[in-house]
Amino acid sequence: MLRAVQHSLMFFVPLELPSQTASLWLTALVLNTVLIALAQRFPLLTRSGWCHAGILGTVLWGAMAWRGWLAVVAYLVLGSLVTKLGFARKQELGLAEGRGGRRGPENVWGSAFTGLVLALLIAARIGSPTLLLIGFSASFAAKLADTFGSEIGKRWGRTTLLITNLRPVPAGTEGAVSVEGTLASAFGSLLMTLVMAALGLLPSGSACALVLVVGFIATLLESLLGAVGQGRWPWLSNELVNGLQTGWAAGLAMAAAWLLGVSG
Repeated sequence: MLRAVQHSLMFFVPLELPSQTASLWLTALVLNTVLIALAQRFPLLTRSGWCHAGILGTVLWGAMAWRGWLAVVAYLVLGSLVTKLGFARKQELGLAEGRGGRRGPENVWGSAFTGLVLALLIAARIGSPTLLLIGFSASFAAKLADTFGSEIGKRWGRTTLLITNLRPVPAGTEGAVSVEGTLASAFGSLLMTLVMAALGLLPSGSACALVLVVGFIATLLESLLGAVGQGRWPWLSNELVNGLQTGWAAGLAMAAAWLLGVSG
């Protein structure tokens, strides 16, 4: 698989950091305003969710041009599609996302705040651009892995076990895992990694492999935190857990890339 990823990278131009000009940010603002106005007809986000997505999209386009923006759009579309899979059955079981599966502002920032910070650091030329891009990619690989694992596991997981002690628990329990959900998490991380590679945001097959593995591990750590903390600490919301997950995924990926020399 690694060779296939490395081969596919030959067909894509690596990311060149855009010049931070007023015209770039103006283009980002106008384009995202128009696109969000048109996109609100699609049942992916709430109305306020779309507004916050417009702010996110404007910053990402201004900081990383179209590639960074398109990476997050791909995450949003893929995450929304897997949420809709088996949605009627998940509603019957009481496990479906609220608002008909539409995501709100809290979901937007819980998923993308880490990526936003890294994009701004890239735009400001603070730190290694390659390491920051690896962290950016890992944050979204981890989040898509979590979404795939949760949505597939709730609907098709045959046996759900609490990750801390492997005792059977009802589907949807915080910290619950299943074979089906775990495999779906690995696939979600792989899928988002391939998206990042196709957009030229990852410099090598080694970086792709690192992001893939970290995205999956971060999802297991998120389940562990959910099992230990959620329900015990009222302030530990799902959105905060999501933000923590993307943060430690980015940090772990950048640290590993630096230690292993993957950043080049």
